[in-house]
Amino acid sequence: MPFKLIIVGSGSAVPTLQRGVTSQYLNFNERRILIDCGEGTQLQLRKYKIRFQRLQYIFISHLHGDHFLGIFGLLASMNLLGRTLKLIIFCPADLEKIIQTQFEITKVKLDFDLEFIHLEGKSKKLIFEDRLLEVYSIPMKHRIECYGFIFREKPKEQNIDAAKIEQYDISRAEIWAIKNGADLERNGKIIPNAELTLPPAKLFQYAFCTDTKYYEKIAEWVEDSDLLYHEATFTEKQLDRAKATHHSTAKQAAEIAKKGNVSKLLLGHFSARFGSTRELLDEAKPIFENVVCVEDGDEFDA
Repeated sequence: MPFKLIIVGSGSAVPTLQRGVTSQYLNFNERRILIDCGEGTQLQLRKYKIRFQRLQYIFISHLHGDHFLGIFGLLASMNLLGRTLKLIIFCPADLEKIIQTQFEITKVKLDFDLEFIHLEGKSKKLIFEDRLLEVYSIPMKHRIECYGFIFREKPKEQNIDAAKIEQYDISRAEIWAIKNGADLERNGKIIPNAELTLPPAKLFQYAFCTDTKYYEKIAEWVEDSDLLYHEATFTEKQLDRAKATHHSTAKQAAEIAKKGNVSKLLLGHFSARFGSTRELLDEAKPIFENVVCVEDGDEFDA
């Protein structure tokens, strides 16, 4: 399964010379996705050699500037460079109004179609699916309406044990039926599907959770994810600040990862006060060992 995650921006609030603000590029089964689009994202995409004209979907978590202010320039550049491919944007409803107003005022007419799918709901919700991928939104606990996203591989056809094909002389039509869950009949005897097929491969899942105070429900929603990105704007030393701004500490993110039984935790959305992420990493590791503090340009594969 093709999977590549590139951290386009890993900081919070304002871009710095060391970190862009939140944005990620995700290739999931050849679905090319941008998650959040803070200021300067299109320059970061160029820096990391990501061909933004190939983007098919943009997911915007919420309407704080460090998560969406780069979208106007990105759309305008796509237009100037001759884009004709439709682009689908998943976002809070007000973003559609903001984008339309921006281009009305500046007299810009896009030569490609935009489709907006508005995010809503107070629980996990399926917002997209096709043959290979399903995407869920999950509500965060932030100062304004905010969503995380779960990208999950769709179940595949079952694989038949090759030895069983030979043993029972299984035809092509029967193979197709067995892959879709059917049993097999031979000489009046039923051979159960489970005896004919191999155990299914684990389905890959990536969860993106940004801008939220500690919210235990997240652990349930991201359970068994192969990869979890969770914001860690502060450490426990700034716990009061984290509570006041509805953000998380590195320790709290690690607790979510542990309770959710995820395989690997990525920490990001760091306050600019941290010149180094060592303190954040040291806080998280005693709780959840397999953790990384991301840097702009980092890549992660399945």
